[in-house]
Amino acid sequence: MKLPYKVVDVFTAKPLLGNPVAVVMDASRLETKDMQAIANWTNLSETTFVLPPSMPRADYHLRIFTPRMEFLFAGHPTLGSAYALLESGQITSRNGKLVQQCGVGLVELTVSTLEERQSLSFKLPRAKHSEFSSSDIAELETILGCPVSSLSIPGIVDVGPIWLIAQLSSVTTVLSLKPNMERLAKLERRLGAAGLTVFARYPNNPDAIEVRTFAPSNGIEEDPVCGSGNGSVAAFQWHRGLLPPTGTNYVATQGQNVGRNGKIQVRVDADGSVFIGGFCVTCVEGTLAI
Repeated sequence: MKLPYKVVDVFTAKPLLGNPVAVVMDASRLETKDMQAIANWTNLSETTFVLPPSMPRADYHLRIFTPRMEFLFAGHPTLGSAYALLESGQITSRNGKLVQQCGVGLVELTVSTLEERQSLSFKLPRAKHSEFSSSDIAELETILGCPVSSLSIPGIVDVGPIWLIAQLSSVTTVLSLKPNMERLAKLERRLGAAGLTVFARYPNNPDAIEVRTFAPSNGIEEDPVCGSGNGSVAAFQWHRGLLPPTGTNYVATQGQNVGRNGKIQVRVDADGSVFIGGFCVTCVEGTLAI
């Protein structure tokens, strides 16, 4: 069986500096076990499989797999897969809009022009929030080897994947982290989370944050640039009252600890709706033979 295949680098305009997603462009002949085997083989944080939609408004149906499990939704695979489909001509936008069908239902995407390049963004599924217990906060601080910020209590944010979110005191602290991955994986499993995303604000730029994402329970020690993790950070900040009530735009940077330079455009509207966007570039195009 030969299947059209792309690897798209997401949240970058320059190859090799973002987060790659493998996109199998026509997965209609594959079974779930085949998809999981391919995702395990690519060994990327996510591999996606494009199927015909079964919901009337959807342009396509996307299934998303890590090397170990299927996700209902994920951010950079959503953007990278849409980019691959647009680039190949398999879909076209309607007035700059696309609709993706996935495990959380329908996800809206916008195709626009930014800095004279095509940019894609998605509307984050509405977040559900729950709290850390005091004992779990203590365990998280032990895992990180540092205290969390006194400005906000860590939270658990469900946007399809569930992320543990913690604000840290400084960008320097974020960039110097060396979490205990074994203990973090145990905490993730116990709390039913996909992973942990931490962030801190740049002191001289209120419109910029630094982010890191860890998901050892899913076989990903550090995700280079995470769309749903960044969306969960935005939803967390909104829920905690850390963003202007009228809405805001900011840029998140992520990936320098693993040799990347991801840039995520984040918008939060006055009603708390979160939009995550950025550039994409195709790095690999060919045929997957299985």
